[in-house]
Parts: sequence; C-alpha cells; structure tokens
Amino acid sequence: MFRFEISDKLYLKIFNKKDAQELHELIELNKDYLKKWLNWVDEMEDIENVKEFIKKTRQGFASEENITAGIWYKEELVGVIGYNSIDWKNKKANLGYWLDKQHQGEGIITAACKELVDNAFNNFNLNKVEISCAEGNVKSRAVPERLGFTQEGVIRDAEWLYDKFVNHIQYGMLAEEWE
Repeated sequence: MFRFEISDKLYLKIFNKKDAQELHELIELNKDYLKKWLNWVDEMEDIENVKEFIKKTRQGFASEENITAGIWYKEELVGVIGYNSIDWKNKKANLGYWLDKQHQGEGIITAACKELVDNAFNNFNLNKVEISCAEGNVKSRAVPERLGFTQEGVIRDAEWLYDKFVNHIQYGMLAEEWE
C-alpha cells in the first residue's frame, strides 16, 4: 500500500475506512479556516460524506488517476496531500495539500510536498509537477516558493469560493530543475 516514511515522526499513507472518523474530526476542527481557501468543506458535514470521499480516493489510487494521502505527524492525522490529478500521457501531476491550522509553521507540509515531488520525478518518471494556490493564500503559496517552483502565471477567476471568484497562482517544477 502507498505509504511514505518521511521521518521517524512524519509519514503519508492512503486513507482507509477506519480513518473516516479521524479525518471528519480534523475537518470539523479546521472548518472555518479551510473554508477560506477550499470550496468542498461544506460537502464534508457528516461522516458518510467523509467515507464516500475516502472511497473515491481509493478508486483514484486504484485507477492511477490521482493519489490522496493523509499526513500523519507523531501518529496523529494532521492534514491531506496528494496528486489531485496525474496526466500520464503528458507526464505531469497537480499537487494539492492542506494542513491542520495548529500544525502549520513546523515544516510538515513542505517536507510532505518535497517527498511527493521527488516521487513524481524519480519513481513515476513524470516531467512536471504543478501547484495551484489561491492568490491570497500566502501560507500555501510559500510552499512551492520554498521548494524552488517557478511562478508560471495567474489564472483569473479560477475558482468559485462560496461567494466570490478567486484568482489562482500557478506554479511549476520540471524534472530537470529538481535537485
């Protein structure tokens, strides 16, 4: 099964049914914060929605269309990361992530992203990894910037976020640029 050991305290793994309650509680704990940047939060109001989400992530993994994993830090689920889409024909993946507000600033998401970028290039033989962040989401944008991604442009009105459109900043990293 998909599991990455990043350090003795940090690992990523594919969700299974038994993770539903823990994931639901994490989303509820971070609901107000997540709603600032993610448009799916209201869809996860009950445990059944979370179970369906986990089922879809496992189907995406099985079909090799995407990979969604939980981020565990000190044996506690603290976030979600994954290749939102993998375009095998064009050899690229879109990386997305979110982290529990209380665990931000500890280097967790940067380490997790670094691991998945490295995996995309060295194990999946992809040519490009893209990250798209809401223009105002400074913390999320700092991750690709720390990892040396190139800002490739602004996608205007890229996403309807509850009551308004938000622009996205598009970042990219090519395999030949990755160290």
